[in-house]
Amino acid sequence: MSSTKKLTVAQATIEYLQNQFVERDGIEQPFFAGCFGIFGHGNVAGIGQALFQTPSFKYYQCRNEQAMVHIAIAYAKMKNRLGAFVCTTSIGPGATNMVTGAATATINRLPVLLLPGDIFATRQVAPVLQQLESRHTQDISVNDCFKPVSKYWDRINRPEQLITSLPQAMRILTSPSETGAVTLSMPQDVQAEAYDFPKEFFSKKLWNVQRVRADKSVLKQAAEIISKSQRPVIIAGGGVIYSDACNELKKFVNRTGIPVVETYAGKGSLNYDEPQNLGAAGVTGTPGSIEICSRADVVIGIGTRYSDFTSISQSAFQEPSVQFINLNVSEFDCFKQGALAATGDARESLSELDQLLHSYQVDKGYAASIKRHNEDWDKMVEKIYSLNHGIPTSQGEVIGAANTFSDEKDVVVCAAGSLPADLHKLWRTRNCKGFHLEYGYSCMGYEIAGGLGVKMADPSREVYVMVGDGSYLMMSQEIITSIQEGFKLTIILINNNGFASIGGLSDSLGTDGFGTEYKFRNEKTGQLDGNFLPVDLATNAESLGAVVIRTKDINSFKKALADAKKNDRTTVIYIETDREEKVEGYAWWEVPVAEVSTIASVKESYQSLQKNKKKQRYYL
Repeated sequence: MSSTKKLTVAQATIEYLQNQFVERDGIEQPFFAGCFGIFGHGNVAGIGQALFQTPSFKYYQCRNEQAMVHIAIAYAKMKNRLGAFVCTTSIGPGATNMVTGAATATINRLPVLLLPGDIFATRQVAPVLQQLESRHTQDISVNDCFKPVSKYWDRINRPEQLITSLPQAMRILTSPSETGAVTLSMPQDVQAEAYDFPKEFFSKKLWNVQRVRADKSVLKQAAEIISKSQRPVIIAGGGVIYSDACNELKKFVNRTGIPVVETYAGKGSLNYDEPQNLGAAGVTGTPGSIEICSRADVVIGIGTRYSDFTSISQSAFQEPSVQFINLNVSEFDCFKQGALAATGDARESLSELDQLLHSYQVDKGYAASIKRHNEDWDKMVEKIYSLNHGIPTSQGEVIGAANTFSDEKDVVVCAAGSLPADLHKLWRTRNCKGFHLEYGYSCMGYEIAGGLGVKMADPSREVYVMVGDGSYLMMSQEIITSIQEGFKLTIILINNNGFASIGGLSDSLGTDGFGTEYKFRNEKTGQLDGNFLPVDLATNAESLGAVVIRTKDINSFKKALADAKKNDRTTVIYIETDREEKVEGYAWWEVPVAEVSTIASVKESYQSLQKNKKKQRYYL
C-alpha cells in the first residue's frame, strides 16, 4: 500500500503544479512560472492559503482578473507554449472576469490554467454571496460559462477527483495540438477540505512535448503537387514560430524560391528583408502578397488556422484550380480549405518536405517578380516612415520611428484598433519573437498586460507596447503591476480621440463613423458630435506610477524613445496622431451591410458588398 500525504485540495493542487516539467528537443524546464491571483471569499482560505504556505510557487498580484489571464497568455506565447501561469479568483465577478481571457487563450491556441472559486459543494449554505441561482437545477454556477471557451473543464466536487483531473489538465496544456484555456472550477469548501493523497502524486512529472511526424505518403503526395506547380505560395502562421521552424522555413524558401506571406501570429517567421518574404497576408496584406495569393496555383499553409483576415473572407485565392496543402500539428486546422492534410510538427514536416523537393525551384520569372514585390513594398514602407505629416503626426511615422529605434531583439506588442493592421503591413521584423500581436481575438485591453507577460518571459528584451486610447481606457492598470515587480515596459500611447479602426470601417459601410469618436453630446443635434472630450491620458498614466514623456511631433517622439530606454521604470510616451491619415491598400473584408436603408452611402456600400461577395469561393 502506497504512503499518503494529508493536504487540503488547494495545497495538493499547488504542490502538484510545482512538480510539473516539460521537455522538447532535450531541453527540460518547469512548466509553471507561478500564480496570478485576486483573493475573495471563494479562494482566500483555499488556494490563497496554499500559496501563502508555499512561497516556492511564486504568487503575483494583479489589478484585474481579465488582465492577469492576458499576462499569462503573452508569457506562454513568448515561451512557444512551453511555459504557463496559473490564474486564481474568487467566485462570482472575479471568476467571470476571466472568461474573456479564457476565450483569448483558446482562440490563440495558448496554454493557461484557470482556478476560479465556486459555490459550496455541500449546498448547505445557499445562495451564498455572488451565487447564480437556477430554478431548474442546483448543479450550475457562473463557472459553467467557461465551458465553451475552455479546451478542458472540470469541477472538483470531491478531493479525490483531483488525482485524475490534474493529469488530464496537464495533458491538454502541454499538447501542441489541443492546448488552450484549462478551467478547474473549485468549490470553496472543497478547496479547504483535507484528504490523504498518494505521495507519488507529487513526484516530479516530465511531459514530453513530442514532434509528431506527418504521414510519409501524404508528404510524398504534397511534394508531387508542389513539384508540378508554377505559382506556389506559403502562408506562414503562428505554428511556424511555436514549433521553432523559422530556420527550416528560411532554408526551404531560399532554396526553392517559394514566396511566403505571413499571418499576424506568423509575422517574423522570416526576416522582412528575405527576398521570398512578401510580408503581411490577407485583408491587411501588402500589394504583392494579395496579388501572388490571388494567382497561386498551390497554397501551402504552415501552422495557420485560416481566419477570415488571412483568406480575405474566402476571396483571396482566385485561381480556379488552386490546391491547398496544410502542414499543421492540429488535425482540426489541417483539414481546412479542403486541403491535403499533412498533420504533424511544422519543423519536421518542412524538413522532410525539403528533402522530397530537393531539386525543385520556382521559375526564374516568378522568382524575379517576388523579389520585386519585396523591394517595392520596402520602398513604400520607407516612404510612410518618412512622411513628415506635421502635427498631429501620422500613425505610420510613429510606427516607423519605434521600429527604426528598436534593436533587433526587441519586441513590439499590440492587439486591437487600427494599430495592428498598420503594424502587420509596416513593421520590419528582424527576429522571430519580435512581433507580438494578439489578433485571434483582437482583445482590446490586452496590450499592457500582454507586454508585461512578454517581459516576464524574457526580461533581456526591450518591450514596446503600442496602444491606442480606446484600448488604454479599457485596461491600463497593470502599469502598476509592472512597476511593483520591476518589469520595465515602454508604452507608446497614441491618442486619436476614439475608435479609429472601427471609425474607418464605419465610413466604408456608409455610417459616417457613428459612435466612434470621443465627443461631448451636442445639445442641438442630440448626438455625440460635439467637441472632443478633455481627457488627459498622460496624467492618468502618471498617476499609476509610470514615468511619462509628452510629445507633440515626430522629432520629440524620437527623442523620447532614447530617453525612455535610459529609464529603469515603466515609461509611457504620449503622442496624438491624425486619425484621418491612414495607410492605404487594404483588401476587402466581409462585414454585413444593411440590406435596406434611407441613407445613400449605406445603399452604395451594400452594392459594393454584393459585388465583392461574387469573388468568394468554397474550397472543397
